[in-house]
Amino acid sequence: MQDIDLRQLRCLVAIVDEGTFTDAAIALGVSQAAVSRALASLERALGVRLLRRTSREVTPTATGLRVVAQARRVLADVSDLVREATSGHTRLRVGYAWSALGRHTVAFQRRWSTLQGDTDLQLVRVNAPSAGLAEGACDLAVVRRPPDDRRFATAIVGLERRLCALAADDPLARRRSVRLADLADRVLLVDRRTGTANPELWPPDTRPVTEETHDVDDWLTVIAAGRGIGVTAESTAHQYRRPGIVYRPVRDAEPVAVRLAWWRDDPHPALQAVLELLTDLYRAG
Repeated sequence: MQDIDLRQLRCLVAIVDEGTFTDAAIALGVSQAAVSRALASLERALGVRLLRRTSREVTPTATGLRVVAQARRVLADVSDLVREATSGHTRLRVGYAWSALGRHTVAFQRRWSTLQGDTDLQLVRVNAPSAGLAEGACDLAVVRRPPDDRRFATAIVGLERRLCALAADDPLARRRSVRLADLADRVLLVDRRTGTANPELWPPDTRPVTEETHDVDDWLTVIAAGRGIGVTAESTAHQYRRPGIVYRPVRDAEPVAVRLAWWRDDPHPALQAVLELLTDLYRAG
């Protein structure tokens, strides 16, 4: 495997695409001898014949077809890798676990396009504690509880009310708001990885029974069926309006802090601009 390199794969793909060694050399900007040597060294490293050569044409063998297909994928992956490493100033991926920015999501996207049009904004949903930062799926992340990972720094950009999600036919759904004590005898649905609700919101002697869920769609399905209730940040209600579910404010529960998280040692160039914009949006209400 150590004898295989990208130059060999590029030569193989170019020969197949161009049809001859001469045309492949022209396409790659190298000599025909260099193309021939690259193919020969690749065939030796793999121990198989990849191309059939005649005086009229060059065609892949059956094994060659499979190798060419894989070579195209490898070269595409490498191209993506290079683009990923060098696109810091042209692309910004903001991760989130359940809900992005609630009622501010659209305003954030539109204002970003106006103010920072040279940097493409993408919102990425990753149901993980770091909302995709640790997985490399995003550059910044919106989180609603502080990450345990010390590699990340965070700043609070705003606060959101806590709401209770109930089945529409639940007796509590007729109220304009509820208290934590009203929910103590219910089954509380929790996501221990990314959720903001936990039994510690209640006094020790009145904590509800919990049932674990792993995704917002599962959470909504169980609530709509009347098998449990959820306590969540206000943004969830804006992003996930579902038939059969109502949201009511929990008036004696502390608000949820909305944080922006980033790699402490490698912040995205757009970090400060995002912090300022999100803080302005939440401050404006």
